[in-house]
Amino acid sequence: MDNRILLVDDEPGIRKVLGIYLADKGYEVIPADNGEDALRLFREAAPAIVLTDIKMPEMDGIELLQRIKAERPETEVIMFTGHGDMDLAIMSLKHEATDFVTKPINDEVLEIALKRARERIELRRQLRDYTERLERLVDEKARRLVEAERMAAVGETVAELAHTIKNIANALTGGIFVLGKGVELDEKEYLHQGWRMVSENVEKIKNLSLEMLAFGKYAALTPQPGDPNLPAADAVRLMAAHSREQGVELTAELAEHLGPVALDAEAIHCCLLNLVSNAIDACRACEKPAARHRVTVRTRPAAGGGVEIEVADTGCGMPSDVRQRLFQGLVSTKGTAGTGIGLMMTKRIVDQHRGRIGVDSRVGEGTTFTIHLPPAPAGRPGQAGPTPPSGRR
Repeated sequence: MDNRILLVDDEPGIRKVLGIYLADKGYEVIPADNGEDALRLFREAAPAIVLTDIKMPEMDGIELLQRIKAERPETEVIMFTGHGDMDLAIMSLKHEATDFVTKPINDEVLEIALKRARERIELRRQLRDYTERLERLVDEKARRLVEAERMAAVGETVAELAHTIKNIANALTGGIFVLGKGVELDEKEYLHQGWRMVSENVEKIKNLSLEMLAFGKYAALTPQPGDPNLPAADAVRLMAAHSREQGVELTAELAEHLGPVALDAEAIHCCLLNLVSNAIDACRACEKPAARHRVTVRTRPAAGGGVEIEVADTGCGMPSDVRQRLFQGLVSTKGTAGTGIGLMMTKRIVDQHRGRIGVDSRVGEGTTFTIHLPPAPAGRPGQAGPTPPSGRR
């Protein structure tokens, strides 16, 4: 771990005493007597921890904190404050300071604050290593699966697995984002939520690896009477953090009191994750102002019975020639960046439900995919509802 500490205080005596104490603790101390020098030394040495007084001439500690966080948000900053400066100390916490220590500085209190800073640094390091390992695993499996799809021997089934891995990776990214926010803000709720999302999706990766040995995951679906709002709501929940990270607003407009439809909940959940992920990517690829980046998942009763599930985005849309060929082969909505595998998988699943999928897209306005699922067959009272989608507890 980086043992460098930037120590900022305009009082030479405090710098000397603290410098000796910190050196005895094994830290490499970089002293500065004002905010401007501190900022210059921070840029040169990039220490992981900064200790700074709040009240200093010219640039005070609050401004230094803000500028450090703007350049390197992961830096741990501990503030020194007098007993009469508690309002400033609280303000520093609002600007994401790690902690504050009141003067005269107690060695034990300072050590507790430093221990907390080191723990946060170590947690971020572990999370970064864990994320990199997961990304390598997903990248390797996705690469092998896409290569197998191009060979076309077992193309469609293998391709379904490749897109499933992509969706799990997106959900993992969302969980890691929430975990990172929990670390930055020291919020246990975020940490628990993010860890739960990561754990659930690591379990999905393990299960998917086993399923790769069994040929054709969705070769035979088992539609049962169920509520289509469940997989729709779950897809929005799993993609919410990822959409926020990408600057895209993701919302659900789910109709109430929908009649049951015949669906394999896990398969439909997979379809919706694919469509929502593609919609977010379509918004990010568009040069419209960020305020117009929206993805909406809707459910509503269908004319003539059954239910329609709609995934609409405000991206750049598709030209008519691409739209007409979408479901005819490996045609992607992402140009060379995609394979079209996900849409092939989605159509196959919808077909197996005896449903329909359509697309309406206008260049410069956006795209809407609509899945129509037929009503549940009559005369099957007492049948169990659908199995919840993967990741639902």
